[in-house]
Amino acid sequence: KRRVDFDTALKLKNQLDKNIQAVGVFVNNDMDFVLSLVNNGIIDLIQLHGDEDKNYIMSLKEKTSAKIIRAVRVKTTDDILKADRLPVDYLLLDTYTKGEYGGSGKTFDWNMIPEISKPYFLAGGLNAENIKSALKVGAYCLDVSSGAETDGKKDKDKIIKIVNTVRSE
Repeated sequence: KRRVDFDTALKLKNQLDKNIQAVGVFVNNDMDFVLSLVNNGIIDLIQLHGDEDKNYIMSLKEKTSAKIIRAVRVKTTDDILKADRLPVDYLLLDTYTKGEYGGSGKTFDWNMIPEISKPYFLAGGLNAENIKSALKVGAYCLDVSSGAETDGKKDKDKIIKIVNTVRSE
């Protein structure tokens, strides 16, 4: 689930509209794997969703110019403030769920989001029912995943409903 190898990533990239940037989402992956996807033009942005620390991020920045998104599993406002000091281009604010790195389908209290210096993506339980409220939070981008799925697979009808709701605002 939600894991692809190099060849599958290449196939997906080849099917993607050339105007759409591909984001590789990684949870504690080997840096060489991440860099191989960037260097071969398979992904355009790197999203770190695991326990990658500042040293890992600094090493990535030395080896690639690809933009880096750092996921933050939010328990407290302090989690966001600490992440804002990391040498990344964007933050992705997601719901903290013990033992998971995302994909819980649960929201967190958006009132905990302080003013920060980096643009951020809002994630965590976004769906057709709460997307209008999410638009008002001030995020640079909204990240919808499990809220657009049925039985673990993307659901065309849910995606269309979310997109139409966003476009109507």
